[in-house]
Amino acid sequence: MIVMKFGGTSVADANAVRRVIGIVKSRVSERPVVVVSAFSGVTDALLRAGQLAIRGKLHAVLKSVDVLRRRSIEIAGGLLESTVRVELLREIERDLDTLERLLGGVAAVGELSPRTIDAVAAFGELISSKTVAAALAAAGVNSKFIDSRECMITDGQHTRAVPLFSETEARLLANVAPVAGRGIVPVLGGFIGATVDGVTTTIGRGGSDFSAAVFGGCLQANRVEIWTDVDGIMTTDPRVCPEASTVDEIGFEEAAQLAAFGAKVIHPATLVPAVQQGIPVWVLNTFNPTARGTCIQRDVRGRGSRVKAIAAKRGVSVFSVSAGRVLERQGFLQNVFDVLDQNRCPVELVCSSESTVSIAIAPGNAAEAIETQLATIGAVEHEAGKAILCLVGHDLFASPEVIATVFDALRDLEVRMVSQGASRTNLAVVVDDADAETAIRLLHSALFGKPGPEAAGSVSGSFNDAATAEPSAAAIVSGGNAAQAY
Repeated sequence: MIVMKFGGTSVADANAVRRVIGIVKSRVSERPVVVVSAFSGVTDALLRAGQLAIRGKLHAVLKSVDVLRRRSIEIAGGLLESTVRVELLREIERDLDTLERLLGGVAAVGELSPRTIDAVAAFGELISSKTVAAALAAAGVNSKFIDSRECMITDGQHTRAVPLFSETEARLLANVAPVAGRGIVPVLGGFIGATVDGVTTTIGRGGSDFSAAVFGGCLQANRVEIWTDVDGIMTTDPRVCPEASTVDEIGFEEAAQLAAFGAKVIHPATLVPAVQQGIPVWVLNTFNPTARGTCIQRDVRGRGSRVKAIAAKRGVSVFSVSAGRVLERQGFLQNVFDVLDQNRCPVELVCSSESTVSIAIAPGNAAEAIETQLATIGAVEHEAGKAILCLVGHDLFASPEVIATVFDALRDLEVRMVSQGASRTNLAVVVDDADAETAIRLLHSALFGKPGPEAAGSVSGSFNDAATAEPSAAAIVSGGNAAQAY
């Protein structure tokens, strides 16, 4: 069994859904469980409709619902014959009527609770999963819509609910596993669930990936596939470095470091339920299904290139604080971090000596307030306009050749801070923001050179060759927005 999750851009219109059908057909022998997001942009539109309702703008609310109605009709009309289309649209119309009543109630009372937000947001996944299930059936794939709220059981923290794994596993084994076991493709919405009492919940943005990972873990799937609009995780941002290539495989910790330092990869936290059980997660491109993709695994140590990718976080501020006298040094670091904690400011990098500490913080934090408060502790130097460049890979702290290569590549640039050894998986340097793109290109050239036909890293096997089994249904659009995988 495998779990296949398709993001919003992968089901954005009728043509996109046709590509999904072709890809699912190529995996039918592996007993796929399909998880889909709402049509691209729909969740945001539903949340905006909720805000319009709370302000009493009922006409605008009804207009928003009508836009979703017309979009559903357009997608269904491009996929289904008349009889099946009429049946699907009748069911969608019932959902939209419920949505209108719900939003009308919000407008009447002028209150939008987290519970109601979840109820409103859920309609995106409900409509898309019903549409994809009907389209698969119409294309000859034996499929069945299953309401995720009957399977993803969560606590009651609305808008950020946490799955209850034992209950969810029991529901999946009762409702999904037997269906897949009979050769039927279950289709479920991601992102949504319900409490034990049946109250609709959502598990936060990015929740469809989390749903897929939870389903994969509970069902003991052979792998989880995250189908999006990029070829995989890139060695660096291709907008900055056109020579960037796709990383074949990457460890979970490495992917987490990339996300933490600004790379727009699938956030690893959403993949934990699968990765913890050793289930590989593949990032694949719906619009280029023959691309190899990237495999995220629990541990890939010792395989492929030691450095896997370079990420950058721009607009960083660096504070250097010095304790003036020896007597002031006791408790010095604690006082510095207390200031940051009071301002709810996460620390990106730290370098310290006996009496001086340098701290890099991300943009958007209260830099001026922090500087004022740090000045009560010691002498403060504040440098804005910096960038953190982060190299990720396995056992970088044990690789003197890597740091030598980094300093040689950046020999003509000013390096403000260096962090190595706190983690096995990253090496970070701070440079002027104005030099960031130059530094990225220099580092990429030094570490990766000109990529050949094979991408960085190595992994045996690929799950994409079969994706061309239905070329007419899975038409290939070259590329995809590769920058988003970075």
